[in-house]
Amino acid sequence: MKRKPLYVLFYIIILFLLSGAVLFLWNAILPQRTNLSKINYWQALGLLVLARILFGGFHFPLPTSIWGGDDQRPLIKDKLMNMNEQDRASFKEEWKKRYESNKE
Repeated sequence: MKRKPLYVLFYIIILFLLSGAVLFLWNAILPQRTNLSKINYWQALGLLVLARILFGGFHFPLPTSIWGGDDQRPLIKDKLMNMNEQDRASFKEEWKKRYESNKE
């Protein structure tokens, strides 16, 4: 947990560096090839965030030390794959109940 602020700072620095790359590439290529105007740094940052929202890219793996050692994150896919039929049926029923209660 002591390193968590360092990882957050690292990802923020990467975000700002990537924004600079977007700014450079946009201004170097698009205004000359199309009728688009040049953008400033904050517009480049906004484009980067928008691309993340729309396309879901830029996944950074979290270091295992945040989770307390050897990757102890619960993997829902593995749990679902190892369920027997009775467990799957009760799981589906529970989610149907939750879905119906949220619809109302």
